[in-house]
Amino acid sequence: MARTALAVQSCAITGLETVYTAANVDGHSVANNGEMFLHVKNEAVADITVTLVSVADPWGRTGDRAVVVSAGEERMIGPIPPHLFNQADGTVNVNFSAVTTVTIAAIKLR
Repeated sequence: MARTALAVQSCAITGLETVYTAANVDGHSVANNGEMFLHVKNEAVADITVTLVSVADPWGRTGDRAVVVSAGEERMIGPIPPHLFNQADGTVNVNFSAVTTVTIAAIKLR
């Protein structure tokens, strides 16, 4: 399988009925304008790690961001700085240590 593109949903004054997608074992890619964040739900009985894959910044530094989502918990991750995490195509690559009973949504503010 390949990394799956994740649709970005827009938050609005009228509200958002968020749609969640099952986490993909090969990860996701998601368009990022700097105002996007991820909402990850972990309904498993063990903690998982969500990793944002970094790119080299203007000074050549890299460093993936690993976020632990505890068992039975949720995490909001972001906003995600484009200059640190956007790939050449403008997307962020997101990986998971486990995907069973894990769902994700990408939400942008504007």
